[in-house]
Amino acid sequence: MAVMYSCRAIIKALSGLALLLAAGCGLETEADYPNQDRDNPGNIIYDSELKENPRETVFGDGGLDLFNLGGSKKKNQSGSGIAVNSYLWRASLDTIAFMPLSSADPFGGVIITDWYSPPETPAERYKMSVYILGRQLRADGVKVAVFRQETKGRNDWHSKSISKDTATNLENKILSRARQLRLASEQSR
Repeated sequence: MAVMYSCRAIIKALSGLALLLAAGCGLETEADYPNQDRDNPGNIIYDSELKENPRETVFGDGGLDLFNLGGSKKKNQSGSGIAVNSYLWRASLDTIAFMPLSSADPFGGVIITDWYSPPETPAERYKMSVYILGRQLRADGVKVAVFRQETKGRNDWHSKSISKDTATNLENKILSRARQLRLASEQSR
């Protein structure tokens, strides 16, 4: 009886091994499943047709290449580290250097500071957001938002209004510094 159970176990094991080998050898063909056409809902498209005629994607012909793994197709494109005007970026960082940074995104062109209390007025604190809006050095290429709070007591901060001239003056200082950086760069060539 023990021999009979042993033979059955061996037969089951060999059958399972044969199935695995058959599957591993590629005896199965690739299935061609039907799909409903998104552009024409009444039409059926099979997987093999989709492979032959790929659809356009949101990311274009080459797809999305996050880490430049696409090879030679990307080599001829000029691209540097930041996606905004480098003079405006550097001038913005220089102008608000006295404030602690919360975040700086050179690809999106956004600099956000943390709250800063000037030593002469510890009951006030300020926060800024600087937005660089393009790759060209233009007067409308930078936007600054300034926020101000005052305290009535310990950790009891209340938002207060700030003059529109404050943000405009900061934008002008950033633009002036960007022009200085560009002139210095051109003179050093």
